[in-house]
Amino acid sequence: MIAIVKYDAGNVLSVINALRRLGVTEWDLTADPSRLTSADKVLLPGVGDASVALNGLRSLGLDSVILSIRKPVLGICVGMQILCRHSEEGDADCLGVFDTDVRRFRPDDPDLKVPHMGWNQIEGLSSGLFDGIKEGAYMYYVHSYYAEICPDTIASTLHGRRFSAALRHDNFYGTQFHPEKSGSDGARLLKNFLEL
Repeated sequence: MIAIVKYDAGNVLSVINALRRLGVTEWDLTADPSRLTSADKVLLPGVGDASVALNGLRSLGLDSVILSIRKPVLGICVGMQILCRHSEEGDADCLGVFDTDVRRFRPDDPDLKVPHMGWNQIEGLSSGLFDGIKEGAYMYYVHSYYAEICPDTIASTLHGRRFSAALRHDNFYGTQFHPEKSGSDGARLLKNFLEL
């Protein structure tokens, strides 16, 4: 069973639609700790403010539950950022899975747009999560904060500075881009995750 964490901070409908396009007919949108820890795969989507998302998780007691999961977990966008150490967004102490901090884009170039929104290339792909996806593939982004490059980085993107496009530590994965909005390559990434 695939569990999607229900904590009122996720882009849930587009994730469910992406699963449907992959032929997935059963998923569980849940905040139930036992259902999350017994799932085969867990998706942690997120949009909006990292500190608000964290408060939502913590109010439900799901922060410690997520850290206890031993099956593959995929955080998407803010869902990835809250798995990092700390976010400048709301000065939030995050869950600390990924050994990096989340910073706000401060472009020196006034023509560099923030938020970073639209299609951009991923490079340095170094995980089975990217099987069948070519170096330099384009993924879809919408964000004003980024995770710094670190030993957990498994892909990067350049927008003013190079940042972590994807992270992995043990059974935890994260993507700053939205695979559910990234066409065939995003669908392939979700398929790869479901097959881990």
